[in-house]
Amino acid sequence: MFDKKKQAKLCPLIKKPCIEHECMWYLNVRGTHPQTGQEVDGWDCSMIWQPVLMIENSAQQRSTGAAVESFRNEMVKANETSTQLLLETALTRQQISFEP
Repeated sequence: MFDKKKQAKLCPLIKKPCIEHECMWYLNVRGTHPQTGQEVDGWDCSMIWQPVLMIENSAQQRSTGAAVESFRNEMVKANETSTQLLLETALTRQQISFEP
């Protein structure tokens, strides 16, 4: 990264130096950096934060996908157990009705 004191940030939207807190896209991000694990608490342009936030979003989506897959697997097991129980119950009733 560049030294903020040596070089002013150029806004990609207005092609002029960043107006910082006067800009609607200048925001504060707090949390944990998804690549380094370090705490983040700083102000910057949302264009600068966008790649970091996209990486975090992807990580959250993978986590959600894994949770949904795990839930699906549990539901398949439960469905198989229920089906087997219903089948056994039906067979038991059928056997009882045919006994003299």
